[in-house]
Amino acid sequence: MNNIADLSAAFAQTGLSADGYVLQRTLKASIGCAGVGLHSGQKIRITLHPAPADHGVVFRRTDLDDQPLFPARYDGVIDTRLCTCLGDASKGIKIGTIEHLMAALAGLRIDNVLIDIDADEVPVMDGSSAPFTFLIDCVGIEELDAPRQVIEVLKPVEVEYNGCTARVEPANGFEIDFEIDFASKAIANQRMSVKFDDGVFVADIARARTFGFLHEVEAMRSAGLARGGSLDNAVVLSGDEVMNEEGLRYEDEFVRHKILDALGDLYTAGNQLQGKVTAYKSGHHVNNLLLKALLADETAYRVVSQTKAALRGVSERVLATA
Repeated sequence: MNNIADLSAAFAQTGLSADGYVLQRTLKASIGCAGVGLHSGQKIRITLHPAPADHGVVFRRTDLDDQPLFPARYDGVIDTRLCTCLGDASKGIKIGTIEHLMAALAGLRIDNVLIDIDADEVPVMDGSSAPFTFLIDCVGIEELDAPRQVIEVLKPVEVEYNGCTARVEPANGFEIDFEIDFASKAIANQRMSVKFDDGVFVADIARARTFGFLHEVEAMRSAGLARGGSLDNAVVLSGDEVMNEEGLRYEDEFVRHKILDALGDLYTAGNQLQGKVTAYKSGHHVNNLLLKALLADETAYRVVSQTKAALRGVSERVLATA
């Protein structure tokens, strides 16, 4: 497969169990890649391995003597200031910038995978999820003989932090409605709603890159961060201007990337959500707060086997840019 249309069509072929439930997925074979860490600037290698049913998404730090395992779960997140970061704070162990890889796994409905990593952050690649969807495309997807479990939202739950909000409510399928508002005229106010039917992630979201402002990058570098950041792996703005010579991949690439981040962050619930998420200026911290609030209330959700009807729904995309 060499194009988005072929890849989207492949993921649309969803197998069902004998009783009509969607099956869990993993990879057909192991595959790896190498890239630069956004903050460390060092070369990092990751390898994705197939995993059995009910294994979940688990990271393994292969550069450490005991090779500790870190399930990609919201309650294992130790830092959300610049990215979503798993780890053990008491031991000074972390795995940062997991959200773009997690978004690829969520968007392609990979339930079970063991991820070997030889450093403390996932390589940034081109700043989007596209390189990770390419890896998965290279080896293919295997369906397992076990129904896929999803977290069905039963009642609305909302969180707020410093003027940023996120809300999840019952819905058929999974949808993210996201609005951002920046002073920069290059971004301004953008809103997009995506229902994650088969193929939508690859076609509309996966290629959207992370972004930041030049003055922020300079400040982070002076603090020893963003050493691997460049115009090759991020959209960088100087005031109202995009500095990347090739420009944007989408006119509204900024809000699409925020949806990508939210998709990856929310997949740390341990299972895909079945519900609608509405976010205003949300980020990694608020996304994590939303999962904590939802999963702390046993009356707000239940874990169920996913049906084909709940998976598909009606593919929708609404865009409003002011």
